Amino acid sequence: MQTVKIYTTGTCPYCIHAKQLLKERGVTELDEIRVDMVPGERQKMMEITGRRTVPQIFIGDLHVGGCDDLVALDDRGNLLSLLNTSSRG
Repeated sequence: MQTVKIYTTGTCPYCIHAKQLLKERGVTELDEIRVDMVPGERQKMMEITGRRTVPQIFIGDLHVGGCDDLVALDDRGNLLSLLNTSSRG
């Protein structure tokens, strides 16, 4: 299974929903980066993604986007196959 990295805050309902969906799809470990607790992480996230909102989700080295993007990916039936592709280095 691909590594999943997610930038979050502690009280964001979209972050909670995204993490629940990932768990439902079999993700047991998340590399969760709390931008509200770690100085500089929001700025780093913004530089990488061009976005300032959370969550920002990466599956492997692919930036999926936010919660709505993750849900849309799942609705199209593409989330599981993306999660289960072999790592790209």
